[in-house]
Amino acid sequence: MRTELATEPGDPARPNEDFAAIGLPASGQGGSLVVLDGVTPPSTGTGCLHSVPWYTARLGGALTELSVSQRDMTLQEVLAAAITRTAEAHRQTCDLSHPRTPQATVVLARWSPATVEHLVLSDSALLSESPNGTVTVHLDDRLSRVPRASLATNEIADATVRNKEGGFFTAAADPSVASRAVTGTLPRAEVRALAALTDGATRWVERFTEGDWTACLTAVRKQGPGALIERVRELERADAAAGSPRLGRSKTHDDATVVYVEL
Repeated sequence: MRTELATEPGDPARPNEDFAAIGLPASGQGGSLVVLDGVTPPSTGTGCLHSVPWYTARLGGALTELSVSQRDMTLQEVLAAAITRTAEAHRQTCDLSHPRTPQATVVLARWSPATVEHLVLSDSALLSESPNGTVTVHLDDRLSRVPRASLATNEIADATVRNKEGGFFTAAADPSVASRAVTGTLPRAEVRALAALTDGATRWVERFTEGDWTACLTAVRKQGPGALIERVRELERADAAAGSPRLGRSKTHDDATVVYVEL
């Protein structure tokens, strides 16, 4: 088995809000990967005393532990339990009903000798490759279908679509959101490799069109996750110098994380 992980903050002066982990039990009978992209809060606050990195570390740690130790739980149940555990850690000090309470996108995959399960919530991506080289992208595309006017930085507008029916969903403090995740299961024999990317890294495909998802996974395999992130940074710098035709109003650099697992 080959595993590789790379992550880089969008701004060296700010903490990286992503989280990534690979869990490999001593039994050697399977494993899991976890990738979270913490949602940067508005300047108006979140109703919480804790930072987004605090939240993603807590949630990511719980997901890693539960996904490998509780094999009888579905990935949706694992996510719900991890959200509950994290919420209990700060329920007494923070307003968890605030629409911008610390939250994150989620990619979770787990493999055994028989199956490969996956769960995706919000706009990070999971790629799976079959033995014949066919790459399938597993996405939760609800955020991309929300009208841009509804995604204004105005907190009132944002609250009408965040974790609401007809909008999009992230892991925050309500465990019921786990039922909204995109999930699936494949036979282990049909999966050769997995790659998980936060949206700071999926820019390689989605913003800069350096290649399709198959080319993206091939680049990660051949050059490594760190090389893909560095190429994204080069493209971002060139785009900013040209007046940001590709990124528009988006921030020039975003936290970027890539995890690669060859089964």
